[in-house]
Amino acid sequence: MKDKIIMAHGSGGKQAHELVEKSFVQALANPILAKLDDSAVFDFSGRLAFTTDSYVVSPIFFPGGDIGKLAVYGTVNDLAMSGAEPLYLSLSLIIEEGLPQSELEQIVDSIQKAAQEARVKIVTGDTKVVHRGSADKLFINTAGIGIIPEGIDISGSNARPGDKVLLSGPIGDHGIAVLSKREGLSFSTRLESDCAPLNSLVAEMLNASPNIHCLRDPTRGGLATTLNELARQSRASIRIEEEKVPVREEVLAACEMLGFDPLYVANEGRLVAIVGAEDAEKVLKAMQGNPYGKDAAIVGEVRAEHPGRVTMKTRLGSSRIIDMLVGDLLPRIC
Repeated sequence: MKDKIIMAHGSGGKQAHELVEKSFVQALANPILAKLDDSAVFDFSGRLAFTTDSYVVSPIFFPGGDIGKLAVYGTVNDLAMSGAEPLYLSLSLIIEEGLPQSELEQIVDSIQKAAQEARVKIVTGDTKVVHRGSADKLFINTAGIGIIPEGIDISGSNARPGDKVLLSGPIGDHGIAVLSKREGLSFSTRLESDCAPLNSLVAEMLNASPNIHCLRDPTRGGLATTLNELARQSRASIRIEEEKVPVREEVLAACEMLGFDPLYVANEGRLVAIVGAEDAEKVLKAMQGNPYGKDAAIVGEVRAEHPGRVTMKTRLGSSRIIDMLVGDLLPRIC
């Protein structure tokens, strides 16, 4: 059992300490984490953003990523959606007895590389081991803290009639990539998750203009659910145009085959921005200059009539109401 996680790894004794030291502290080394105190201590000044999330994706490895990469980027992106510069993350793992240590090491390596790319430090964490069958290989919980620059006010309640709706790239990649791995589906081209850190993209957008009213990453529930959340929070309506929403051909094909609507499929490296009309083109240009926004597009606008409603102009010219996701389209997707 030397290459497997066993219950003793969660006992708090010698094996638990060895696991933490060898698998986490060395791999994620930084001065705050190295102290191994019960709390991370650091200095702050200014407005803070704080978020938490849990990750239960199945399978834990998928085309373009894994649960570790997903956990870091997902938490970084939640902070970035408030305009914050992400700085520090916590990392807690619930590990099922029997998980190969080689898989755990692969995930920790992915976490380290993701944190490095996103320019954040993992400064505290926890590890629990549960009996076989009490978890599905590995669950991860994170929390993140960032600092919001002076003069930034981004909220889902800030959309105003006349604002433009921007989307950073094609939708549905993550959900279909995870589903294809789980169900053994194959496509003529290799489709990968869009899992990516968006903090550098948001920083460049804010440098182009502080006139960004709302930011949101359309994860579970997809673009449709996210737009409904923003419309309801802002008490406004949103209208998008189908032909302007970027979707890859393989995603469209998979959705058609499986009976899914790409508007409701999960994403992990895309953002929706609602921007004052006068600065929309300027922000769009900044987005297109970043690798994670090179396919960005203006896909719609905010309107005053029918507050809380989202509609779409279809390719045929008709109008369709886009409601929030009902039920469970793709279980265990993030």
